[in-house]
Amino acid sequence: MKHLFYFIFCCVLFFTSCKDNSVESTDIFLGGQINNPETDYVVLSRENQTIDTLFLDEENQFGKDFSNLESGIYTFKHPPESQVMYIEPGDSILIWLNTLAFDESLNFSGDGAEKSNFLLEMFLKNRKNNDYVINKYNISPSEFARISDSIREERLSRLEELNEKKEFSEDFISIARASINYEFYDLRERYAFLVNKYNRRFAKEIPEDFTYYRKDINFNNEEMQDYYVYTNLIDDYLRTKSIEYCKENHEDKRKCYNIHSFPNIERRILMIDSLSNIPSLKNEFIDRLAARAITMAESESRVDSILKILTQIDYTNIHKIEELAAFQRNFFVGNSLQNFTAYNTDGKRIKYGDVINGPTMTYAWSLYSHSHHRWQHNIMDQLKKKYPELNFMGINIDMGEQEKWRNTIESFGYEKENEFQIDKRDVSKETLKKYLNKIFFVASDGTIVRGDVQLGSPEFESELLEFLNK
Repeated sequence: MKHLFYFIFCCVLFFTSCKDNSVESTDIFLGGQINNPETDYVVLSRENQTIDTLFLDEENQFGKDFSNLESGIYTFKHPPESQVMYIEPGDSILIWLNTLAFDESLNFSGDGAEKSNFLLEMFLKNRKNNDYVINKYNISPSEFARISDSIREERLSRLEELNEKKEFSEDFISIARASINYEFYDLRERYAFLVNKYNRRFAKEIPEDFTYYRKDINFNNEEMQDYYVYTNLIDDYLRTKSIEYCKENHEDKRKCYNIHSFPNIERRILMIDSLSNIPSLKNEFIDRLAARAITMAESESRVDSILKILTQIDYTNIHKIEELAAFQRNFFVGNSLQNFTAYNTDGKRIKYGDVINGPTMTYAWSLYSHSHHRWQHNIMDQLKKKYPELNFMGINIDMGEQEKWRNTIESFGYEKENEFQIDKRDVSKETLKKYLNKIFFVASDGTIVRGDVQLGSPEFESELLEFLNK
């Protein structure tokens, strides 16, 4: 099927190109095929703005000519997954992917496709690098510096090798080199954070020039604002700089590594507000940081403090955070979940108090975040074996989609007795999504004991043990 699809589209492109070969086309063709589609459409966007939505036909194929699109990085989305691509006038790009392995199966072909394939190749390598850093912060700073230098040189060599064959445009070369450099910077930022937090011996060996590149970071790079490499670097830079600020100004330096604390988040909000002049980029970070602070807030005073900061910096999306703040007031420590209601997998409406009969951990998940809910449930399966005295409640947030919810539970083999779906909420789904990494520790009587716990954090299991041992 895949080869037939390529043959048909290549024929279409060939005859289209023969219409007038005397004039170089400035249009862009984008088409493709989705195997095992999750939705019936794909979305092309840039700078958080939708360019167009293309619907799949009966063969799960799509295609369209675009006029007046500028060169640059775009985001190709097949919800809930997405990936970046680089497009220039005259390109004719075909996309093929299988949603069962979105990034690994994704393939770009046609005129101009080599640019997007290079970015995809870097993405897959960078993901491996991320796992490497997490597991290798116990090597010396000098050795890590050597490794990160080597990674950057290999990436740059690969780019030059492809450029000799494909003769990329200067605009693409500039962005590709910047992406390689930003990935290099980010490797060092993450290593420095992990070493300072978990390896005091090596932390003392980090030389002053280890982060020499910081002076070269451009926080106003509009061309890169859609690119995960760029935003990941900014995110990690804000984190490490906020910790450094805390260590310079507070005696208890170990507390500085609580990146969900109010002082840490406040510092990062103020930094991005002062560093970037790109409204969409700035708002993206402030949205995320403010939402994290609100959902982790355990008291009224903490919520009020966050709203006050947003007012002081003249934040434009404050109405969204105010809705989140109003919802979060239901979940302060000491509040009870007993009378909250949901559906069980038999379609019966129950009260939380009817099923909470021991120390309980609740977590939220969505049908439309596939890799995320698989990751969540894998962790839960491990915890159930390790802590049989703990009860679990998986709360699906996709209200009204009971049949699809039950089918997902069946398909992935999730334990039905631990799964529930919300039945009513007076907030938007976007607000509910803010809770997808949030954990509640709940006592036998339904009272919230902890509400500032994030699933997957290095401290998670120690916090869980502290809850169980109370």
